[in-house]
Amino acid sequence: MSYQIINCDQGSPEWFTARAGCITASMFSTVRAKVNGLDEKQAKYVEAILTGKTEAQAREAAGYKAAPRAEVVQRAIAGERVGEWSTAAQDYAFRLAIERISGQPLDEGFETWSMRRGHELEPEARREHEAQAGVFVERAGFVMTSDGAFGASADGLIGLEEGSEYKCFVDPAKLRAFWIDNDPSSVMEQAQGCMWITGRKRWHICLYCPALESVGKQLWWRVFDRDDDFIEKMERDLLDFKGVVDKYEQKLRLKEAA
Repeated sequence: MSYQIINCDQGSPEWFTARAGCITASMFSTVRAKVNGLDEKQAKYVEAILTGKTEAQAREAAGYKAAPRAEVVQRAIAGERVGEWSTAAQDYAFRLAIERISGQPLDEGFETWSMRRGHELEPEARREHEAQAGVFVERAGFVMTSDGAFGASADGLIGLEEGSEYKCFVDPAKLRAFWIDNDPSSVMEQAQGCMWITGRKRWHICLYCPALESVGKQLWWRVFDRDDDFIEKMERDLLDFKGVVDKYEQKLRLKEAA
């Protein structure tokens, strides 16, 4: 996939304009969180069946004593797409449709306190990461697919095959997930999304919390490899979602023409 880099400061007017109408990696998890779909156990069972496992093996993999009889499971096994777009995803799609038409962010570039704090602390986080990992990180601004449909605020590019993401959470639950549970899954779609757009092979996920500097834990970081199976499934969902945005835009333009 070819992509372009918009060299701009995150949080700047140019950055907000570049993102307008673009499905961004920070929202990929929201887009993919469908409702009335398969739960975790059902998904494991269906995946096992579709990959050639026997029924007994699929039950064992998913933790079932008997085969699940839910209609949604049978539909998924038959190859049907299951699950519906959440209200949050539909609202986001409609917002993007409006931004495509106007070419400007619908919220006029409104920035929350947490967003502003993240942008202010990012240079510190980058320097700490460079020191600990022994790498040089090139600022990227905003990267997007050549057609402008998908994009990401890639916090940094490292050499030709890696990139980096910096988070500056203050929510104790999110901090605990990283430092105690060693679980960065909340930002995994964003990281894999950046690799999907840029074609890179590895992404550094970094959590920066200057409040922990006195105990030497101001930076949590790990390097994650590109997961092509994950990306393939994510791409299907994202292209489906793009279709929703396209339909909203078409309806709005028809009304305008009338």
